[in-house]
Amino acid sequence: MTLDAILLASSEAASEIPVVHPVAAEGVFTWLWLIIALPLAGAAVLLLGGAVAKGALDKVGHWIGTASAAGSFVLSLILFIALLGRGEEERQIGQHLFTWFQVGGLDVGMDLLYDPLSALFLLLITGVGSLIHVYSIGYMEHDDRRRRFFGYLNLFVAAMLVLVLGANYLVVFLGWEGVGLASYLLIGFWQHKHSAAAAAKKAFVINRVGDIGLSLAIALMFTTFGTTDFAAISEQASGASQATLNALGLLLLLGACGKSAQVPLQAWLLDAMEGPTPVSALIHAATMVTAGVYLVVRSNFIYELTPVAQTVVVIVATVTLLWGAILGCAKDDIKKALAGSTMSQIGYMMLAAGLGVAGYPFAIFHLLTHGFFKANMFLGAGSVMHGMNDDVDMRHYGGLRNYMPVTFLTFAMGYLAIIGFPGFSGFFSKDKIIETALAENWIIGLCALLGAGITGFYMTRLMLMTFFGDTSRWDKDAHPHESPHVMTVPLIVLAALSVLGGVLLLGDFVVEFLAPVTGVAEHHEPPLPAIVITLMVVAVVAIGVAAAWFLVGKREIPRVAPTEVSFATRAARADLYGDAINEGVVVAPGRALVSGLTSFDRVGVDGVVEGGSLGVGAVSGALRRVQNGFVRSYALSLLGGALLVVLALLAVNLA
Repeated sequence: MTLDAILLASSEAASEIPVVHPVAAEGVFTWLWLIIALPLAGAAVLLLGGAVAKGALDKVGHWIGTASAAGSFVLSLILFIALLGRGEEERQIGQHLFTWFQVGGLDVGMDLLYDPLSALFLLLITGVGSLIHVYSIGYMEHDDRRRRFFGYLNLFVAAMLVLVLGANYLVVFLGWEGVGLASYLLIGFWQHKHSAAAAAKKAFVINRVGDIGLSLAIALMFTTFGTTDFAAISEQASGASQATLNALGLLLLLGACGKSAQVPLQAWLLDAMEGPTPVSALIHAATMVTAGVYLVVRSNFIYELTPVAQTVVVIVATVTLLWGAILGCAKDDIKKALAGSTMSQIGYMMLAAGLGVAGYPFAIFHLLTHGFFKANMFLGAGSVMHGMNDDVDMRHYGGLRNYMPVTFLTFAMGYLAIIGFPGFSGFFSKDKIIETALAENWIIGLCALLGAGITGFYMTRLMLMTFFGDTSRWDKDAHPHESPHVMTVPLIVLAALSVLGGVLLLGDFVVEFLAPVTGVAEHHEPPLPAIVITLMVVAVVAIGVAAAWFLVGKREIPRVAPTEVSFATRAARADLYGDAINEGVVVAPGRALVSGLTSFDRVGVDGVVEGGSLGVGAVSGALRRVQNGFVRSYALSLLGGALLVVLALLAVNLA
């Protein structure tokens, strides 16, 4: 089989590339800017107001932060309902706030774009974000810096809203960098822990690598199209050279890999679990890690013209979905197991986005359902930690379903959703991605199918180690108990969404709703009937679940992980040597380069400068001896000079 036959070719499913045609905001849509302003104002009050009224704000800061996020959700819901009442051709709405800057030929406005894609993201960010704020009221109750924590949460939400509402790539980049800053502050919130500070720095640095890709893409857009606006670029993209389009697609993918933790920029994600658990739910379920998926789908007018970049997206996504799934199989830290799962599920979304028009709506559909069930499980993990003295090691758990029934039942809903149990949200969203992948390329489809089976294994392993088995592995001072209502109510809501999220596919709603942004795909016949593919997925997942039962559920779980394990297990525990690869490929050569430049600067540059000064000093010292102030020395010098002149004249005459 040739390489061309293995790799995914460009999708020819689109009848035409969607073009952005926003209409001016009017009516309730003029409130669009308030969705960003509310959490941004909350962050300003909580982070800057402490200097004026610290005591008062400490008492009510969490309510201010939660209310601002909830207010944005209410506005997002109102605008979404209003958008449903408009015709398909009127569902792209623009709002110009002010001119950001004008430099030469570059005129950038602080412009917002509200369309079906951004509408769904607003509901996810503000809806799930508000539930996480409510949960954090109980989770962070005894933290002395709770007001600052809620300020950071508000700042993060505001930055993410800027990212998904920007009408041009520079406004998107503003939100992109704001998300990076806020995530750094949240991951390292407990900076008294060296591990948390190191994890925050690692996430920040690796994301900067991706940001270089996005910034270069924006610069290339300006030099090519003279603008960074979505509307203008979508109209002019077909006139650009193939080399330019390939470069744009690959640079945008580099940016997406950083934010969405895709190979090779995935190493920060598991370490980021050092932040408080609500941070994990917010960043790794509903917001930051989905930013890369948003960027690729939003840039569909570029990717539809570059088969090379689309193919690379598919390859990166396929590798990542298997990479993350393998990591999830070997992690004993409950949050890191879920983080590996996040990496894998984002891989599914990126895979769908790389499939082109046929996959864009299912990438967003899975993004939404994943936001529900993964936020549910991250918060559920926090509830378990809350009852187990903040212990994250699943080998120290067991039998918790009897002590934490609400946490167990809600977590179980997320578990059934992520493995794709029939009727739950993940069953609909992940199956559509696998079906689309099989229709485009059977090798890619089989890899996605394999990932589903591994998901069934590692998630069942997590459930068995945490909620089943005996209690003999507990620490002696462990007294598990159910979390307070302020923490369990968000779990119940998210569990309900995990079950019911599949309704978005009824009547192809999500596909038709996103059509003005993603285009309409021609019908592709899968290699097998849809019912056969569904049964295949269910069977593969069942095999994964059964394997977990026989390998974990029926065996005694040691309280300490065994050291005598296979190479595959050691590799998975070491994150498939992602850090070692980065060390060998990037860090060590970079360190050697810096060391060489430092040596050159010290020996070469400093040597020339300092050597010159030493030479001048030596000459000055010699001349200083001549200028000694004695008349006899000067007279002798004159005599010597005169003799030299006479001798020179004689030599000339004799010649």
